[in-house]
Amino acid sequence: MTICVVPISLEYAASFRTCLDSVAKEGRYLAQIQAKPLDDIIGFVSNSIANDAAHFVALNDQQVVGWADIIPSWAHATKHCGRLGMGVLAPFRGRGIGKQLLTTCIAKAEQNGITRIELEARSDNAIAIELYRQLGFQLETVKKKALRFDNKYYDAAQMYLLVGDANEID
Repeated sequence: MTICVVPISLEYAASFRTCLDSVAKEGRYLAQIQAKPLDDIIGFVSNSIANDAAHFVALNDQQVVGWADIIPSWAHATKHCGRLGMGVLAPFRGRGIGKQLLTTCIAKAEQNGITRIELEARSDNAIAIELYRQLGFQLETVKKKALRFDNKYYDAAQMYLLVGDANEID
């Protein structure tokens, strides 16, 4: 098995949606429980491409088995901030794909002028939180009962990473 990480393209939109939908339906790792319709995903992918966003997919042959994206904020005072979204299909976890996606995505986001990367993860997702910590993310706060699945509440860890000139001491 050879995994390659490539920038998102319209060619991978349907496979990206399938991957996103699979991870969402696990009801554990994403805030959503299913992917949006393909037309919405095509719009999202088209927007990522048009804006040269940090948006990558991991491919096994031509199948998307994981993704990471850092979407910049639109507001003037927060344009230096980006929000991370990522996931890897269950059979492909534990092979370093998430780390490869994340490091590639962070480098591209920094190249695009993003200096603060934010994320939110379910507090019981220890494997993801450890990956984020390994790459320098720090815990900012824990939002109590921020997520609800099947009428059960979960806390959410909010984390951040400062890159580029945001790391300079004031």
